[in-house]
Amino acid sequence: MATLKEVQLKISGVKKTKQITSAMKMVATSRLRGAQLAMEAFRPYAEKYAEVLGSLAQKAGEGASPLLEAREEVKKVHVVLLTSDRGLCGGFNINLIEKAEKLIKAKEGDDVEISFTNFGKKGRDWARKEGQSLVDEYLGVVGAGFGFGVASTGGQKLINGFMAGEYDEVYLVYAQFISMGRQVPVVQQLLPIPPIEVMEEEEERPFQAEHICEPSADLLLGEMLPRNVYIQLYRGLLETSTSEHAARMSAMENATNACSDMITDLQRVFNKARQAAITADLMDIVGGAEALKG
Repeated sequence: MATLKEVQLKISGVKKTKQITSAMKMVATSRLRGAQLAMEAFRPYAEKYAEVLGSLAQKAGEGASPLLEAREEVKKVHVVLLTSDRGLCGGFNINLIEKAEKLIKAKEGDDVEISFTNFGKKGRDWARKEGQSLVDEYLGVVGAGFGFGVASTGGQKLINGFMAGEYDEVYLVYAQFISMGRQVPVVQQLLPIPPIEVMEEEEERPFQAEHICEPSADLLLGEMLPRNVYIQLYRGLLETSTSEHAARMSAMENATNACSDMITDLQRVFNKARQAAITADLMDIVGGAEALKG
């Protein structure tokens, strides 16, 4: 059985750990609120933008933009992986990496080249460890305050690579925020831009708004299609950032509760050890008294 001093040191160490996890939970909770508000504010804009873009694409017809045309042979697949820069958020990053691995296996074939753009240190480190081809990386973005400029800069590089023939397909892997306790890894095709009705799952509406195009639909698509890539990337960043804070808050809450349980168990062990020590001392005293009587 452990000595009283050893148990006391363990209890002290677990209490300090509990203070740290509790503080990290409060920090994640405060950051989660701001990230969730930004995400919820951007969702209606992204959905309405997709609706208008779908209407324009139907009017323009096939061949309106090279960003809509699928390649006959897919030999170069590019994956944009969004992860966090820090750990201590449960299986958040592992689930995203596993989603990317499934996508790689699905796209692997003869002469198929796969490359990565990583947002977040955890995904970057995994790609380096696995020997994946890294084209670009953005660290310190997910989970921190970022603006639309980050998405427009990264999105423009993806578009330039697609137009130059460096990529035949571009996919985005991010964490979709469903609720505080559920964040789902999602794979979304960025380029070529898929049909809007496939990309956006919308309920049947009794009325579909008719959009008057001025100038022509072709000219508008030339401006709106690149921006759609920026919007989808920015939405993925917002979703992933919110999901990271929610996952970290949940993980730190579980860690805090585990520390409380450990403290309770260690306190029970301490009480048993102290009682055993007291009993031993009493036995020595009684034994000594009996010896003196004899």
